[in-house]
Amino acid sequence: MKKAFYCMAITIAVFLSLAASAAQPPAPGEPFPALKLAVPAERAHRAYLGLSAGDFFEVPQVKARVVIVEIMSMYCPFCQKEAPVINELYRLIEDNPRLKGTVKLIGIGAGNSPYEMKVFREKYEVPFPLIPDRDFAVHAALGEVRTPYFIGVRVEKGVSTVFYSKAGGFGEAKPFLDEMLRLSGL
Repeated sequence: MKKAFYCMAITIAVFLSLAASAAQPPAPGEPFPALKLAVPAERAHRAYLGLSAGDFFEVPQVKARVVIVEIMSMYCPFCQKEAPVINELYRLIEDNPRLKGTVKLIGIGAGNSPYEMKVFREKYEVPFPLIPDRDFAVHAALGEVRTPYFIGVRVEKGVSTVFYSKAGGFGEAKPFLDEMLRLSGL
């Protein structure tokens, strides 16, 4: 009886330690995880991010002071509904000379292939890079968040720090952008 109880106690302890070590979404104040993201195939998207050709990049390599990351999926109805609002956010940034080149957007398609990202980009006329995460590796490293999920990242001297991390859509583009600017210190 003691041996069975001991084995069960060890099993529970191992399970709890594994559960505790599972990735959590990055919290404000924490560094953004060092994740290898696929370099976009489209020249315009590489130029937008300030990347040269290659296979992978990390968020601190993006030529911007702030990177807003959307974790999304082409199959997520909330992501589909949010697409026009995020496109408006992109336009607000790109139409503002003070923000253009300073704030960048990327979408990461949880469980989506390059083909699925292309279909979503074309259907919703998404002007910014959508990065496939076919095997859910990035999604898992970010705590297996629900979609859409937005992470604001400040990039300074090759170091990326999270200043915003929340699930769900954000409603209107202008108030969200104002909040990103305030929280990032821009």
